[in-house]
Amino acid sequence: MDIREEINQLIEEINRLNYHYYTLDEPLVSDGEYDEIYDRLVKLEDKSGYINENSPTQKVGGEVLEKFEKHFHITKLLSQDKAQTYDKLEDWINRANRLRRDYNNSHDDQLEKLTFIMEYKFDGLTVNLTYDDGALVNAATRGNGTVGEEISAQVNTIKSIPKRIEEKSLLEIQGEALMPLSELKKYNENNEVQLKNARNAAAGALRNLNPKETAKRNLTAYFYSIPTNNLDFKSEEEMLEFLKKQGLQTHPYHKKVNNLDDIIAELERIKEERTTLDILTDGVVIKINDKKTQEVLGTTNKFPRWSIAYKYEAEEFTTTLKEVVWNVGRTGKVTPSAILEPVDFSGVTVTRATLNNYDDILRKKVKIGSKVFIRRSNDVIPEILGVVDEDQPGTLEIEKPKHCPYCGSELIEGNVHIICPNSISCKPQLLAKMEHFASRNAMDIEGLSEKTISQLMDALDINEIDDIYDLTYDMLINLDRFGDKKTNNLLNAIEASKKVDLNNFIYAIGIPNVGERTSRDLANKFKSFDRLRQAKEEELVDVEDIGEITAQNIIEYFNDPNIKRSIDILLEKGIEISNPKEDNKSNGLEDMTFVITGTIENYKRDDIKNLIEKNAGKVTGSVSKNTDYVLCGDKAGSKKDKALNLGIEIYEGDKLYEFLEKLEGKKNG
Repeated sequence: MDIREEINQLIEEINRLNYHYYTLDEPLVSDGEYDEIYDRLVKLEDKSGYINENSPTQKVGGEVLEKFEKHFHITKLLSQDKAQTYDKLEDWINRANRLRRDYNNSHDDQLEKLTFIMEYKFDGLTVNLTYDDGALVNAATRGNGTVGEEISAQVNTIKSIPKRIEEKSLLEIQGEALMPLSELKKYNENNEVQLKNARNAAAGALRNLNPKETAKRNLTAYFYSIPTNNLDFKSEEEMLEFLKKQGLQTHPYHKKVNNLDDIIAELERIKEERTTLDILTDGVVIKINDKKTQEVLGTTNKFPRWSIAYKYEAEEFTTTLKEVVWNVGRTGKVTPSAILEPVDFSGVTVTRATLNNYDDILRKKVKIGSKVFIRRSNDVIPEILGVVDEDQPGTLEIEKPKHCPYCGSELIEGNVHIICPNSISCKPQLLAKMEHFASRNAMDIEGLSEKTISQLMDALDINEIDDIYDLTYDMLINLDRFGDKKTNNLLNAIEASKKVDLNNFIYAIGIPNVGERTSRDLANKFKSFDRLRQAKEEELVDVEDIGEITAQNIIEYFNDPNIKRSIDILLEKGIEISNPKEDNKSNGLEDMTFVITGTIENYKRDDIKNLIEKNAGKVTGSVSKNTDYVLCGDKAGSKKDKALNLGIEIYEGDKLYEFLEKLEGKKNG
C-alpha cells in the first residue's frame, strides 16, 4: 500500500474513533489500542513528511455537540504531547535545553536552569472555567480547543468548585472533572444501567442535558492551569499556590524535580502508587517550572513545547469473551470467571477476567462472544467493565448454573450469590477453607500453600482441616517435591501453629462475615474462645460493627452440629489458644483516625494497625479532613503531601518511633 494511502486510511479510522470517544462518549476500542493506531500515524507522517490537513495529529479534542450552546474560549486550549519511553523524555529535555541556550546566547535577560513540576495526568473530561469579577460566569468543555460546549449547569453540581473567588480579574482556569472510582462502584451497585469506566462516566455526566443526572454521579475536579496568564506568575508552583488560595481544588501531588534521573525515579514510584488512588490517572504531566522559559519556548499548533505527558502502558483493552466457568469458594459461593481471547497486558498474556456474580453478568449485558472492555491494575486479575456493543450479533446468553460444577449438588440462591450447600465433601470448598486456615493472619502455617494442600488432599486423602495435625515425616517424605528440608519445615510450622492468639484462631475458623478486625474485636470482648462459643445475640451486637445479621451468623455457626464436632476435634489436636490480657486494650486513641504511609523500619504495617486498634484508634487507607495523624516512613509519597496541605499532624523520624514504642509499652508515659 502507498504510504499516503495508509496515512489517509489511518486518519479516517482515528477520526471515527475520536467521534465515538470525544463526542458520543462511547469508545469503540481501549486507550491502548487507540494509542497503537495513533502512534502508527505519527510515525508514518514523520517518515514521509506528508501531513493531511484533516489529520488528528493537527487537532485538539473532539466536535462540539449540537445540543449544547457553543462557548468560544478566550485562550486556545492545547493538548499535551506524550512520551511512553524515557528516551523520548530525554529528547524533550534536550530540545528544551537547546532552545534555552539559543535564547541566552542572544539575549541579556537569561533563562534560569531548567527545573520541572510533575503532576498526575488525570483521565476524565477537561473543563474550562471562566471567572469575572470573582464570579463563576461560565464553564465549558475543551471541545476542539477553540470552541467548547457550555456546561455551566452541569459543572455547578460539582461541590468542590467555588462559585466565587477572591481574584477579580478575568480568568480562564483549566482542570479535569473526574468520577471517583468509589463513586463509580456505588453508582453501578445501585443502578441497572452500568457505567463502563470512570472516564466515560464523568464525560457522560457533564454532557447530560439534565443536571440532576449529573449530580447523581458525585463528580470531583482538580485544577492545574490558567490559560489566561495576566497575573504574571513567575513559576508553575506559584500558579498552583494561587489556585489553592482561591479555593479551587488542586491535587496534593505535585513535585519539583531537577533532572531526568529525578523524573524517572518519580515515574517508577508513581507507577505503583497510582493504582491505590480513587481517581483514574494514565500518566504524569511534566512541566518546566519557570514561566519565562515557558513563554520563550512557546507552542506548536497543538502542544506546548514546555510540557509533556508521560503515559504508562494502558491497563484497559478490548477482547472477546469465549466462555464462562464457575468456581466454588470456601463459603460455598459459586462465582463466574470469564475465559477471554488472549490479550497482552504489558508483556503479560491475560486469558481470564473477573465477573462478580450472575447479577453482574446481567447488569453488564455480557454474553458469550461479546467484545468486552477489560481493565487490569496492580497486577491483579482483570475485571470486565462492560461490553463494547450491546447489540453485537452472534452472541449467546450465559446460563445460570443449577448444579455445582465440582460435586454435582443442587445449588441454592442467596441474596445475590449462588451457593453450593455441600460444605462436607465439595473439594474446592475444603481446599479454600484450608488455605484460609493456614494463612499468615490466621494460623500462619508457612509452606501450606494452595498447591501443597491440593497435593495432600489427592495423595493422602486429607479431607478435614484437623487432618493436617496428624501429618508425619513418613507420610510426607515420599511425596513429589518433598525433600527432607521441606518436610521438616512444614511439620515445624504446623507444630508452631498450635500456639495461637485468640483473634487469629477466630479468624482462622472462617465464621461468615467475620474478618480480621471483627475477630480482634470479638477476642477483646469475650477474652476466651469458650465464652465466645456461648455468646448471646445481645452480647454480640455490643461489639462495634457487628449487627443483627452478623450476630445471627456467629450463633448459627457455633450451633451447627458438624461445626461443633469439627472444632472440638481440632482443639483435641493440641491447639493452645492464648487469650488477650485484661489490660491489652486502652482507650488512649479513642476517636482518633490514623493513616500509615511509607516503609517504617522494624515494623510491619499490620502490626502498627493492630497496635492502634488495640488502643481504640482507627486506621484508614487515605488522607482526608477527618484524618487526625499521618504516620510517615521512608518514601511516604502523596499521602504526606496531602497531609501537609490539609494541616494534619505528621509523625515521622524520632517522633514516629517514640509514638510506636509508647503504644508497645516500651516507654513509660
